Amino acid sequence: MKLPQIELELGLFLDMTDDIAQSEQLFELLSAFALKFDCPWIAYGPLASKQRVFEPNGQDSVVMWNYPAEWQERYSRKGYAKIDPLIKKGRKEAGAFRWSEVYTDKSITEDGRRVLDEAATFGLRSGVTVPLHGPGYSFRFMNFAQSSDCELQNRAITYLQMAALRFHLMVTKLDTTTASEYNLSEREIECIDLVSKGKSSWEIGVMLEVSQYTVDFHLKNVMRKLDSTSRTLAAVKALKLGIIEPPQVRS
Repeated sequence: MKLPQIELELGLFLDMTDDIAQSEQLFELLSAFALKFDCPWIAYGPLASKQRVFEPNGQDSVVMWNYPAEWQERYSRKGYAKIDPLIKKGRKEAGAFRWSEVYTDKSITEDGRRVLDEAATFGLRSGVTVPLHGPGYSFRFMNFAQSSDCELQNRAITYLQMAALRFHLMVTKLDTTTASEYNLSEREIECIDLVSKGKSSWEIGVMLEVSQYTVDFHLKNVMRKLDSTSRTLAAVKALKLGIIEPPQVRS
């Protein structure tokens, strides 16, 4: 694709995102843009091993990927997010990088190289990862994958990185809007987030330096606002709505 056309396509992508109010539609728009660079597969994560995944027709905005179904199933079942070298490098890097750089890196483990080898057998032979770092230690990434061994040119990577950043900002904005729609306070979100991590009211109270009674009060409010009959169901719904993020798998 010639440079003027690429710039035009990027401009159209950026303009169209302004009018989209659903993460699914943003994902489809980004998928179409990536396809212009011969990247039929994209993934937005992190892809935690026990984390639900977004299917193209699903409702979950936390994790989105359109990888081949067989690879999705194997990746999730094997818990490859724990050893995925792309995720490990992404946590340390600020800019986009090619998968080939990771594969040939001396620090890659045998298990990490195996993940990339297996991905190739399912058609994901090369690609680019764009790290997306947020406030605190929050981290997500965008993968753009190709079925060939051809390397993306630097300018193409720059445009894909710009599109990924725009996508991430819009999805984050939508997630924030979702929380505000249910009128959850910052403290209520903190409490239900800790419930999702298996913490009891007493433990949450110690961590937030409030009484157990106060924690229970906030959790009852969350249950009421999310129309849930238990704190566990409320946590599940909060995860599904993107109000809180799934527990991170530490590498």
